[in-house]
Amino acid sequence: MNNRKLIWQIFPPNLLITLVAMLVVSWYGSTALQKFYIEQLGSALQARAYLIRDTVSQLMADGKFDELREFCRKSGREALTRITVIDLSGKVVADSNEDADLMELHNARPEIIEAYNGHTGTSIRLSRTLQENMLYVAVPLKLDGGNDAGKAEADRTVYGALRVAVPVTAIERTLENVQIKIALGAIVVIFAAALVTLLVSRRISRPLEEMKQCALRYSRGDFSQRMSLHKGGSVSLEVATLAASMDRMAEQLNERIRTIVRQRNELEAVFASMSEAVLAVDTHERVISLNKAAVDIFAIDEKRASGMLLQEVVRNIDLHRQVKQILENLEPLQDEIILQYGVSERFLQTNGVPLLDGSGRNIGVLVVMNDVTRLRRLENVRRDFVANVSHELKTPITSIKGYVETLLEGAMDNREDAERFLKIILKQSNQLYAIIEDLLSLSRIEKLSESKEVDLSLGNLHPILDEAVQTCQMKASQKNIRISLNCPEKLQARVNATLLEQAVVNLVVNAVKYSEDASEVIVSAEEKKLDDGTNRVVISVRDFGIGIAKKHLPRLFERFYRSDKARSRKLGGTGLGLSIVKHIAQTHGGDVAVKSQEGQGSTFFISLPAVSPDKSDGKG
Repeated sequence: MNNRKLIWQIFPPNLLITLVAMLVVSWYGSTALQKFYIEQLGSALQARAYLIRDTVSQLMADGKFDELREFCRKSGREALTRITVIDLSGKVVADSNEDADLMELHNARPEIIEAYNGHTGTSIRLSRTLQENMLYVAVPLKLDGGNDAGKAEADRTVYGALRVAVPVTAIERTLENVQIKIALGAIVVIFAAALVTLLVSRRISRPLEEMKQCALRYSRGDFSQRMSLHKGGSVSLEVATLAASMDRMAEQLNERIRTIVRQRNELEAVFASMSEAVLAVDTHERVISLNKAAVDIFAIDEKRASGMLLQEVVRNIDLHRQVKQILENLEPLQDEIILQYGVSERFLQTNGVPLLDGSGRNIGVLVVMNDVTRLRRLENVRRDFVANVSHELKTPITSIKGYVETLLEGAMDNREDAERFLKIILKQSNQLYAIIEDLLSLSRIEKLSESKEVDLSLGNLHPILDEAVQTCQMKASQKNIRISLNCPEKLQARVNATLLEQAVVNLVVNAVKYSEDASEVIVSAEEKKLDDGTNRVVISVRDFGIGIAKKHLPRLFERFYRSDKARSRKLGGTGLGLSIVKHIAQTHGGDVAVKSQEGQGSTFFISLPAVSPDKSDGKG
């Protein structure tokens, strides 16, 4: 929106009001004058018509039409008036200017119609005969004798009309002269009003312009200039009062800004010397200040964050809740929050205290944050490893220990029992070996994923999937399960062939384990366009086995998680296979999913980024 100077906000509207007022007055005066002239001329014509009406009526009653026409011509010349006599059929009987026999019927003329109705009719229009504007006045011609002899004027029968007319050209010329004079007068008045309005507008706007210049200096931080308007008597009381108020405001602002700058410098010095992240917000939860450590932790722009709501700067509901509680209770509060960075987390130990000014009034919250991510990760790794590994190793170790003790107590003397116990020990040892092998494999894959050192190259998926199917074929044949592969020969993706084959083998082995004998496992791969518009290569492994309960699906890819623990251990599962699949998919920039229904089988999906057309050159 373009702002205009005050003078141009005052001057044009006032000038417009004056102009409109003069136009309205001129129009009204001209219209009233025209109406007055027409009414006066109409009254004069009506009087002329009544003066000759009796003579015209007598001549018409006697049938002396020639004398009637001569009378009309003579009277018309003397009175400078056109006289026309029309009978009841609309035929012109006599006319002072034209040959009546050659004139058309007049019964449709508005003034004639009024006369036929017993009234005086008046009309202004262009005469077709004379081709100029005329004022017509028609009066009714009524019978005097016969049956109407004793009747009143209003009750007598109309048998014709007498019309008199004069040009209105003279009136129009007179009105034009009057209008010209009115217009000239209006122009003079408008110019005078414009001059006065301009002078008044300048008188009002000039001191305000000086105040504006001072205000601009104040906005740039220059409070040295003061206004002199309130010291003289050339301005209004209101403007002088406003100028004095602005001077006082400038002095107060100057002092407050110096105080704020000093406090800000002190705070910045303190913040800069701290290794902990420091965040300060006001009572409206808007960011006041934050140090470099906080900028690095939250990955935000310090200048952009200042003045923004905390919710807009930091996307963490725990920190929001902590700040809100401190503002409400005005008491220190300690907490620990977790920041999400994609698939990783960052743990911060937060100490929040009310932020008070010199008078003890609460002006916000100060939060100091210590990064304890490394400590928490070490604790979680240790706790999870101890808990999960202990749980998984306990069963086979307990079994081995029990059978070894049994053998040592004399079972070795019975060869048949000893052989059976040793087979069980071997089976449990293999289970231990499988768990340790999967743990090492998972650790290796996680390390590759974190270091971004996975060697991915563009290649066809069909050979990789076919190799995985062949690897599992022997186990499938033991249960008479058929494994089918549906994959286009030319379907490509950027993959690590060894890791992807391991992931598919894990899925197929699981499918075979949990499928009934003589069933089928289907391995498929295709390129799909997802709902978000991205193209993905989706590898799926479908079985028709026992299925998985819905409650287990969200946690199915966690380490050591089993939907059916007893069946899984019986079948030799380590609980790490699906977790390995998930991490392999993540190393490829993909993800995993599962669909299952109890009694109808399960379908596991590995979704990988599709190859863009401009990246299909095969370079890794």
